[in-house]
Amino acid sequence: MFVDTHTHLFLEQFSDDIDTVMLRAIERDIQRFYLPNIDISTFDDMMGLVRKYPDNVMPLIGLHPCSVKENYEHELAFVDEKARSGEFFGIGEIGIDLYWDKSFLSAQQESFARQIELAKELALPIIIHCREAFDEIFEVVDGLNDDALFGIFHCFTGDLAQANRIIDYGGFKIGLGGVLTFKNSGLDKTIADVPLEHLVLETDAPYLAPVPYRGKRNESSYLIEVASKLAKIKGVTLERVAEITTDNANEVFKFEATKPQ
Repeated sequence: MFVDTHTHLFLEQFSDDIDTVMLRAIERDIQRFYLPNIDISTFDDMMGLVRKYPDNVMPLIGLHPCSVKENYEHELAFVDEKARSGEFFGIGEIGIDLYWDKSFLSAQQESFARQIELAKELALPIIIHCREAFDEIFEVVDGLNDDALFGIFHCFTGDLAQANRIIDYGGFKIGLGGVLTFKNSGLDKTIADVPLEHLVLETDAPYLAPVPYRGKRNESSYLIEVASKLAKIKGVTLERVAEITTDNANEVFKFEATKPQ
């Protein structure tokens, strides 16, 4: 069994064929899908998919850094209220993104820190989005890391020193998606030196489709391409990758112990 630890199957890119997309993934032994929310505007669609597939789809609640705008206080109040309902498996996705817009950096930093504190209070994992912002992310996490902080650095694209810094925090796994399969990403060389016990699988669908689907809409069934590439890098069977990465995902999300009712 595989777990897609990060997929946005509730977005409009799947509105016409979500049932087919889900079936394709389940037929490829991807049995659990974690949905990080983006902001208030995506919440209802996410929860609609949760209601449709309650045994497979697991919601998270958070404010994406690219949605941190002038109204971020309102958005954070919404996250805080929903997170306390007990319905959600984590706080995410949260973090800092300086690729598109640097003008809201201070607000992104504040939003990130406040959502980390919320996750610690509620004993929930965080899902970290980091784009062109490793130094800024590390600065916030350095100040807040303790035994109560855990989660996933989503869509990791860094180098080995950055991977080891994440591992040294003690409570984080590294999320691998389609970038692992890109010929010139160099991520395969980095991950060769990172033990499987620190890794989880994700798609970030509909974004970042792996080879041979690069440039097309990504979907959760393509997780197998990421898993196959990881198996090749590590010199182990696909079954071994499935076993370890699923165990890692269950550890992060406390799946067996705290599945919300």
